Amino acid sequence: MEEGSLVEYGARRVIITITAVTCALLQIVDTTIVNIALPTMQGGLGASLSEITWVITAYAIANVVVMPMTSWLSQQFGRRNYFAGSIIIFTVCSLLCGNATTITELIVFRFLQGIGGGALLVTAQTIITESYPVEKRAMAQTIYVLGVIVGPTLGPPLGGYIVDNYSWPFIFYINIPIGIVATMLTIQYIKSPRYGEKVSSRHVDWLGIGLLTVAVGLLQFILEKGQEEDWFSSSLISISAAISFFGFFFFIWRELVYKYPVVELRVLRNVNLSVGSILSFVLGFGLFGSTFIIPLYTQTIMGWTAFQAGMLMIPSTVFTAIMMPFVGKMMERGVSFRLMITSGMVIFFIYSLMAYKVLTPDTGGDAFFWILVIRGVGLGLLSVPVTTMALSTLHGPQISQGAALSGMLRQLGGSFGVALITTYLTRDVQFHRVDLISNISLYNPAVQQRMELLSKNFQSKGMAWDAAQKAALQLEDNIVNVQATVLSYMDIFLWIGVMFLVCVPCVLMLVKKAKNKVQSPEVIHE
Repeated sequence: MEEGSLVEYGARRVIITITAVTCALLQIVDTTIVNIALPTMQGGLGASLSEITWVITAYAIANVVVMPMTSWLSQQFGRRNYFAGSIIIFTVCSLLCGNATTITELIVFRFLQGIGGGALLVTAQTIITESYPVEKRAMAQTIYVLGVIVGPTLGPPLGGYIVDNYSWPFIFYINIPIGIVATMLTIQYIKSPRYGEKVSSRHVDWLGIGLLTVAVGLLQFILEKGQEEDWFSSSLISISAAISFFGFFFFIWRELVYKYPVVELRVLRNVNLSVGSILSFVLGFGLFGSTFIIPLYTQTIMGWTAFQAGMLMIPSTVFTAIMMPFVGKMMERGVSFRLMITSGMVIFFIYSLMAYKVLTPDTGGDAFFWILVIRGVGLGLLSVPVTTMALSTLHGPQISQGAALSGMLRQLGGSFGVALITTYLTRDVQFHRVDLISNISLYNPAVQQRMELLSKNFQSKGMAWDAAQKAALQLEDNIVNVQATVLSYMDIFLWIGVMFLVCVPCVLMLVKKAKNKVQSPEVIHE
C-alpha cells in the first residue's frame, strides 16, 4: 500500500464499510421513522398538529444546513474526529429525544440530532469511496447506495412495529447502542486525510455560514410548512421565500469571491458533477416521493395500517438490492453511465405508467407487487451510476466537496417531492371532485335509479325514509371523494414518470464520457 493512501484491505476495510453504511442508514431511517409515530407523540406530549410536525421539520432543516459544510468541517476538525463527533451528537440527542417531556424539548433535541445526522450521510460516502482501490470503487458506491435506498423504505415499517409493540421513545432509543459501537469503531479504524492547511479562525467564512444557514433553513421551512400555510397567500411564507432567495444569491456571490469559502462552488464547473447533482435531485424526488405516496395511498384509500403500508415497499427494496451487484459488475466492465442511467430513467417511467393505469378504488395489494419490482430495478440502475458519475472525474478534496453538494441536492429533491406531491394532491382532488359532481344530476335516470336502490337498502336496515335519503346522498358523496382522490394519485404517478422521461435526452446530451470509477485522491493521513 502506498504511503499516505487511505485504501484499506481485508477485515479492516470490511469494518470501515459496515460502520459507514450503518451510520448512513441511521441518518436516513431517522428521517422517515418518526412519521409513523407522530400521532402517538402528539397525544403523549399534548402537542397540536402544527407543533408536532416541527419534529420532522427541525431535523430536516438541520440536515440540509450541515450537509454542504461537511467537507469544510471535516478539513477543520479532521474527518475521523468530525465523523465520531457527529455520531456522538446524534446518539446523545437520540437519548434526549426519547426522554423529552415537552414538545419544545423534543423539537430542540431533534434539531441538534439533525446537526449530528447531517454529517453522517455525506461523510460515510467519502469514507467508503476512499477506503477502496480505484478499480473497486464502483462496488464501493454500490454498497453505500444500497444503504441509502433501504433507509427510506425501512423507516415506516420499523416505526410502525415499535409504536405498536413498545412506545414512541424507543424509535430514538434504538439508535443508542448502534451509535456507541459506531463511535468506537470510527476512532479505532477510520483515518483522517489532510488536503491542506486548516483555515485559521480569523479566515473562517462566518458570513457564508450565516447566509447558507438562513437560505437553506428557510427553504426547507417553506417546503415543510407551505401547504399548511397555503403557500404564498401567507405573508410568513412570502417573506421567508424572499429572504431565502436573496440569501442564496449573496451566498453564491460570497463563495465565488472569498479566498476561503465554506462551500467550494467552483467544483460545479465539472460537468459530470453538475449533471450528477441535478440527477441526484431528480432521484431524491422520485425515491422519497414514491416512498411517501404509496404508503399514503394504501392507508387512505385501502385502509391499511402503517406497518402494512411500509411492508408493501419491501419487494422494491429487495429487487434494488438484487440489482446492486450486477450494476457494480457492469460498471467495472465499462458499461457507460449514459446507458445505465437512461435505462433506469425509462424503467422508472414504466413503473409510474403502470401505477397510473392500475389504480382504482378496488385495487388490491397484489396489484402493486410487480409494479414495485420494476421500481426496484429502475432505482438499482439509477442510484449507483448517478452517484459514481457525479464523483468520477473529481480528485482529492473535490470528492468530499462533490459528495456534499450532491447529497444536499438529493435531500432537497426529497423535500421538494413530498411538498409538491402534498400540494398537488390537495388541489387536484378538489378539481376532480368538481368535475365528477358536474356529471351527477338527480334528473339523470341512472343517478335516480342508483339513489333509489341505495335508499331502499338503508330502509331495509330499519332507517326512516328521510334518514335513508340522507344516508344515500352521503354515501354517494363519499364515493365521489374516493374517485377524485384516486384520480389525483393517478395524475401524480404520471407526472413523476414524465419528469424522469424528460431527463433522458438531458443525460444523453450532457453526460461526458468518464471512467466508471472515482479517482484516487492524493492525500496523506494522520
